[in-house]
Amino acid sequence: MKPIIRAPGDNPAGPHTLDRRNLIRAAAAGMAAGLLPTSSGAQAQAEGSAGISGLETKAFDQAHQPKPLSFDAAKLNGLSARLIESHWSNNYGGSVRALNETNKRLAAALSDADVPAFVYNDLKREHLMRTGSVILHELYFDNLGGDGQAASGTRQLLGSAFGDFDRWETEFRRIAAGLGGGSGWVVLGYNRHFDALENYWMADHMHSPATTVPLLVMDMYEHSYHMDFGAATARYIDAFFDNINWDSVAARIEDIR
Repeated sequence: MKPIIRAPGDNPAGPHTLDRRNLIRAAAAGMAAGLLPTSSGAQAQAEGSAGISGLETKAFDQAHQPKPLSFDAAKLNGLSARLIESHWSNNYGGSVRALNETNKRLAAALSDADVPAFVYNDLKREHLMRTGSVILHELYFDNLGGDGQAASGTRQLLGSAFGDFDRWETEFRRIAAGLGGGSGWVVLGYNRHFDALENYWMADHMHSPATTVPLLVMDMYEHSYHMDFGAATARYIDAFFDNINWDSVAARIEDIR
């Protein structure tokens, strides 16, 4: 008789029983999608904290440095070096400096029993906001500097997720246009929970979909385009697409495979 594997509490005659073959197939599918650990991941879990014992940075002891641009800002198509360098130095660089200072203040406040919880939480809010700003800006700059031409494999992947590549681009552009004149981000991400590629509207640095890995990030805060385009958001969107570094996007896709 074929062995049956049941979840606790299942009715032996009920519809929720799984035979071993189906269970193995489900596990294999989960591993392929990145939803379940591979053997090396399972081993790391079995070893408890051993898998993360070599963390280079400790909580409250972080001294972030601005990440240099991976491209020559003077060679972008339709985005001025003045705009990019100001954005990198003032907006992104300002968040790096603010995050470092916030970490210092958090460490001091945690050691002070007289600091009220609501005051401490103000610092934690700043910590969340600056963390998001630093990471999203680094992803944004790293996916610039290309020729805007996606390789066939990337086009096929997005086409399979959205119906066709142009349909993906239409939605991404529409989200960006809707954020024009305000603030926020547009993110193409891989949602591990749903095993899906989706475009996301994000109002700020602090709110993003859970379990989602950013693949393509577009800054829609006015500081990212106003110096060159004023209120002409559509021209900035066109320029962004002309300068996407799709090799960087493809590398992020490979990281989650």
